[in-house]
Amino acid sequence: MATGEEDETERVRRPSGKKTAKKTVKKTARSASSVRAGHRESESDSEEPRTGRRVSAPRAMRYAADQLKELLGRAPESVSAVQPTEDGWQADVEVLELERVPGTTSVMATYRVVLDKEGELVAYERTRRYTRGQIDRR
Repeated sequence: MATGEEDETERVRRPSGKKTAKKTVKKTARSASSVRAGHRESESDSEEPRTGRRVSAPRAMRYAADQLKELLGRAPESVSAVQPTEDGWQADVEVLELERVPGTTSVMATYRVVLDKEGELVAYERTRRYTRGQIDRR
């Protein structure tokens, strides 16, 4: 068997975890453009009907991160808080603002994101800047 054929066999036999990770990345990339168009993907890739009902907390977290990424041009690192409000959802999203070496000195920011009941971004503001290695004191 030629070397090229062995490489091809290796690519076919990759563990499914790697394929899943790629699909997840593609799905996330599509989510931001889908949000722009007013369409969303659920876990099963089906469209969520526009009923005026409040989206679930996990969906609100994903929508907050996706829409903030679109506005800031930086990928959120995590969603540190999410809570329902009368009009929808409020989430705190952690974003890497300035990468430094060592990583513990990188500058992070917390953005408060307000979503309506359907998960559309209504407002956002930066509420805090800090270094990644900083620990809050109570």
